[in-house]
Amino acid sequence: MPLGKRNEPAAVRASDADRDRIADILREALAEGRLDSEEHAERIDAVYRAKTVVELEPLIRDLPAGQHGSRPDPALPPHPARPAAVPGRGPATRSARNVVAILSGASRQGRWRVGTQVNAVAICGGVELDLTEALFEQQVVTVNATAICGGIEIKLPENVTVRQSGSGILGAFEVEESEALDPQAPVIVVQGVALCGGVEVRQVRGKQLRNLRGGRES
Repeated sequence: MPLGKRNEPAAVRASDADRDRIADILREALAEGRLDSEEHAERIDAVYRAKTVVELEPLIRDLPAGQHGSRPDPALPPHPARPAAVPGRGPATRSARNVVAILSGASRQGRWRVGTQVNAVAICGGVELDLTEALFEQQVVTVNATAICGGIEIKLPENVTVRQSGSGILGAFEVEESEALDPQAPVIVVQGVALCGGVEVRQVRGKQLRNLRGGRES
């Protein structure tokens, strides 16, 4: 191996947190009008296909967050510290769950383990995210919903707390907030944007988590 090549750093693999950070920046750029829907769709698709940090950098290079040397740093956490696991619910599942539909449909339902974050992206397609039978290992779960000329339907149990921080741009971001009676109940925070599309969250009548302090019962 030539001497000049010996000390070149290898490409760093992108983590879910790296991709989430770039997706958040692109979502803000869309809401601010810096990107149109087609550009945003193309870049979001590239975000979830990226394998290394180097592939993510060009996606925000022409945005304010990508200036002045701002770049994904795998050595630093791109988000605030995530909530710890609730006692009795097992270790925290840190990786994000991605449900992406581009010119198609995608769904996640049944008994599945929910981490601290779920990314739902519908671009000219539809996503169904069903959490009514999910296994919650953390108390706070953030759902990032991005609907562009598409729709996202999120189903939740009755006895969870629901909070929202989303925007509808020529579309609808419909989330009715609610507060669970039990302080140990999961808290679902739904945020994101609906551009010429829709995000709908509803709590399904009759669907409840039966054991809030220790996950679902068998």
